[in-house]
Amino acid sequence: MKLRRERRPEPEAAGSARRTPGNGVAPPPVSLVPGVSSTDDFTIKPGGARLGEMLVDANLLTEKQLVDSLEMVKSNGGGLLGRVLVEMGLLDDRELARVLAEQRSLEVIDLRKTVPAAEATELLSETVARRLLAIPVSVGDDGVLVAVADPTDATLTELREIIAKPVHLAVAAQSDIVRAIGSSYRVLAAIGTQVQAFEAKDSKRKTVKAEAAVASDFAPVVQVVQLLITQALRDRASDIHIEPQEDQVRVRYRIDGALHEAMSLPGAMGPAIVSRIKILGNMNIVERRRPQDGQISLDLEGRQVDIRVSTLATIRGEKVVMRLLDKSRPLFQLADLGMPDDTAASYQELLSAPYGMIICAGPTGSGKTTTLYGSLGEINSPERNITTIEDPVEYIFPMINQIQINEQAGITFAGGLKSVLRQDPDVLLVGEIRDVETARIAVQSALTGHMVLSSLHATDSVSALHRLLDMGVESFLVASSVSAVVAQRLMRRICKHCKTAYSPSAEELAYLRTMHGEPPPDGFVQGSGCNFCAHTGYLERIGVYELLTVSESIRAMVIERASHDDLRKVARSEGMRTLQEEALRLVHSGTTTISEVLRSIYVVGG
Repeated sequence: MKLRRERRPEPEAAGSARRTPGNGVAPPPVSLVPGVSSTDDFTIKPGGARLGEMLVDANLLTEKQLVDSLEMVKSNGGGLLGRVLVEMGLLDDRELARVLAEQRSLEVIDLRKTVPAAEATELLSETVARRLLAIPVSVGDDGVLVAVADPTDATLTELREIIAKPVHLAVAAQSDIVRAIGSSYRVLAAIGTQVQAFEAKDSKRKTVKAEAAVASDFAPVVQVVQLLITQALRDRASDIHIEPQEDQVRVRYRIDGALHEAMSLPGAMGPAIVSRIKILGNMNIVERRRPQDGQISLDLEGRQVDIRVSTLATIRGEKVVMRLLDKSRPLFQLADLGMPDDTAASYQELLSAPYGMIICAGPTGSGKTTTLYGSLGEINSPERNITTIEDPVEYIFPMINQIQINEQAGITFAGGLKSVLRQDPDVLLVGEIRDVETARIAVQSALTGHMVLSSLHATDSVSALHRLLDMGVESFLVASSVSAVVAQRLMRRICKHCKTAYSPSAEELAYLRTMHGEPPPDGFVQGSGCNFCAHTGYLERIGVYELLTVSESIRAMVIERASHDDLRKVARSEGMRTLQEEALRLVHSGTTTISEVLRSIYVVGG
């Protein structure tokens, strides 16, 4: 049951009087950070109002919900009432932080805007910070300000013992503290020690082959690779690029679709790092001229991670790209992908058909696999025999038969698809149509009463149809089998924590006018950069979709091999909204920026 919540007033501004248990006014404290005040070292005062009563009084909870929550705490053998309420979805953790602060006569600190100082975080190890859900924010003449999620005497006592300085507590939302710990304790900072250990033996290594050097420098290289992957996971990176340069190795992370430079390593370390990654991926460390592919499975910080590895020889050495698949992240449902309601309804209706072929089109990294998995989630039921053929199998589905491509064992998309057709399937998911043989079998499967889902590399929906024709599939087969094509891109969302107004450039405004887009009713916004978005102004991504339903008129044009422009005009006249139009709709709603549209949507036409 959803609650009607009364919004509490924001925390008092900097310099305002601080509440005390006796409702008096404390003398002006020494400010440790803007907007947060503190007094001398203290012990948390007992006897304040009970948390549950305060939540009911603030209309954040009903009495029945409070009784039910207390019963759940009791049945679980104890625990914190506030945490249980947040986990049940009855309370927002920022609301909980405000009430806890009021109960304990403490200040609330907003870690979305306040950056913990480096000299403060050095006073507490990351392990302890995560265990206590606490992060030092600043150091002043009168002590250390620490943001905590649970302001108890036990937490304060342990912080005093560890920091060995006067400690002042402020309350912050638990989710904000976890994010702040991840961004403040950069594991890459520990790489310097490993690099020094590696370079200490550099003179002895000059005449040793790279693969032998891995053994002699085992510990430093292992630690460097581990730290690079760990930081990439914390930064929500999808890919790690390790690129040899003339005198250094450049490391870049792809975060929300854009590459960001992470660090540089000594050039001499490059071959050893590549060899270490090859060992993890069961690849040939001796072969350095031919491209290789491998796969790594790791358990990092309690998360199961699969990593696809690709190596490629360049003129300066081997380049490595690692794609990270965090299996702890939940699979998206279609409703979460960003499809407008009418597009999602049309797409779900197409999925419910007993046969036909639906193609997801777009470049690498445009979210095609995510959309296909979301589609499977919609149609997965005990009444359907669903089989997938993937390279690789990225996520495991319950009650779905998933086949991993293994070309060395003779399992290819085409060969695997032939075998699957003998297994009485209802729905087939072909990870990617790469060649004409796979395309033909997929088309024939759709024509013989199967629902086929697949992905294809193409710039837009009409181009996907032409791509099948260019592969050599007969036009009448394409027209008869394909039910719809979904072209898509992923665009970065404006960070909701640092959204601010701005004036677009002349180029951006000219593009908006050319595409007949409308400015946002409340003005243009962008992200100014904060802790949560790594100061990029963007946080997470949203899908942009172009749904082409193959109607009778489109079928006739495909059979006649009509041009791209003609097909596109007819599709638009029948209601198809283009990628550009959908992207500018997100600009109008304040979800993304014009510059992000220019970066992501590069197909021609309007």
